[in-house]
Amino acid sequence: MALPPNVSEEEFASALSEFAQAVGDEWVFSSDEDVALYRDSYSIYWGEPEERVASAAVAPANVEEVQQIVRVANRYNIPIYPISTGRNLTYGGAAPTLSGSVVVDLKRMNRVLEVDEDRHFALVEPGVSYYDLYNYIQERGLQVMLDVPDPGWGSPIGNSLDHGAGYTMAPFRDHFGSRCGIEFVTAEGEIVRTGTGAMPGTDTWQDYRYGVGPMIDGLLAQSNFGIVTKMGFWLAPMPETFLTGTVTVPRYRDFDALVKEVSYLEDSFLTGMPSFGSPAAGGGFGQASPQMAELMQDGWPSVERLEEFVSAQGRPAWSVELRFYGPEEVVRASWDAAKRRFRDRVAGAAFEDGDFWRLPLSAEELATNPRKPLLGVPALEIFATMARNPRTNDAPLEGHADLFAILPRKAEAVHEAARAMSDAYGELGVPPAHHPFSTPLNFYSRAFIVPAIVPTWRDPARNAQSRALYSRLVDRCAEHDWIVYRTNPAFQDQVVSKLSYNDNALLRFEEKLKDGIDPNGIISPGRYGIWPASMRSGRA
Repeated sequence: MALPPNVSEEEFASALSEFAQAVGDEWVFSSDEDVALYRDSYSIYWGEPEERVASAAVAPANVEEVQQIVRVANRYNIPIYPISTGRNLTYGGAAPTLSGSVVVDLKRMNRVLEVDEDRHFALVEPGVSYYDLYNYIQERGLQVMLDVPDPGWGSPIGNSLDHGAGYTMAPFRDHFGSRCGIEFVTAEGEIVRTGTGAMPGTDTWQDYRYGVGPMIDGLLAQSNFGIVTKMGFWLAPMPETFLTGTVTVPRYRDFDALVKEVSYLEDSFLTGMPSFGSPAAGGGFGQASPQMAELMQDGWPSVERLEEFVSAQGRPAWSVELRFYGPEEVVRASWDAAKRRFRDRVAGAAFEDGDFWRLPLSAEELATNPRKPLLGVPALEIFATMARNPRTNDAPLEGHADLFAILPRKAEAVHEAARAMSDAYGELGVPPAHHPFSTPLNFYSRAFIVPAIVPTWRDPARNAQSRALYSRLVDRCAEHDWIVYRTNPAFQDQVVSKLSYNDNALLRFEEKLKDGIDPNGIISPGRYGIWPASMRSGRA
């Protein structure tokens, strides 16, 4: 058993007994078999001394029990690590940032408290999954649409607090951006409600997020300043229809014009999340194809060589799928307007009509629909394309640690990122996962995301290579002034250290907050580089 730092076996046994008094004996987990369930199954330190592991777990059923847990943890100076559903794979899963922490498993707090189909919001507890919320809506026939991430078994609260995102329209696929109203328990056991929820009896908690005075919601995301026990989310009214259309452009150089026009359409709220690709390369992000490997064998190709490559493939250089939600006459008019603008601005642009569905789809239609997340329907199909499915992936990974770099929406930045990341792979002798036709993701409407998926293994030697690659990628991003917006706990200190403006003034401010509101440093020590004063000495 891993003990909490500086806590004796006797003290820990006493604390577990008090946790049991708060939540019931059956909801305190301390056996090796039970605690093993809170390991990070994708750990980049699997089986090594540095692997993050819990000492125990405790599962409260309500906010009053959360308060009691916090008070016990303070008495014994035991670090606690709250999780919602613990499904945040690639970002640590259910494992704590600091080994020896007690996981506060909020899975029993799984009530959908309210869904209002006229005001288009939901209020949920942290143990509610996207599946739970979706089923609640379906069972009651409510005409609202979720925005869901991949995969859909996670928690809306947990996903939003880690700045997760989805696939539909811009105001909703930024999950933390679509929140409205938070309840949390402080490190001292107080219950706080943000926004208008600070007024008892208000009926606007999920309607108006600002309240009066400072807005503190953001302090609860990617942090360790409290334990969130309720959160509201704005939902989309169920659209009448969904339509897609694909634009292709013939030349490698056309990517700049494609990006500018798509940005105009999205910033004008004329399209949902666009999806870039490259027909000439056979797809977007992923391991380089044999054709790409041959193209790059003598180093990064010139633009002239890239244009020759496109010509030889006989396919367009770039594509983007546009997605439209709303009444039929509106989505068809939006697609027509998009085609007109591209015809006027990009020579050789071509168009292909895609899907058209009336919403909501029936159960029979959904059963065979491969694009559920685009329609706000949670799914798990992402696992068929990523890690552990040998039936559909002839080289399945044992896990992966994802790195997502934020870039400006410029073709030049995408090309630069593909080159820089490819070089980082090559420097460590790893086959490059980026190539000149790598395309960005658009989870956030005002920025591009360029991902790097670093494999993780159950083999220490292979994991050591993966750690070296991940660290190199973090450094390379910082050299180009690209922020890594979400990261594995093993690299959170390194990522945060890159936020070096004015001698890391942001982190120093966060540390002052931590010391003031959590003087014993019990909540999630070290999460996103925020360590309590007692653990800060000697850290970079």
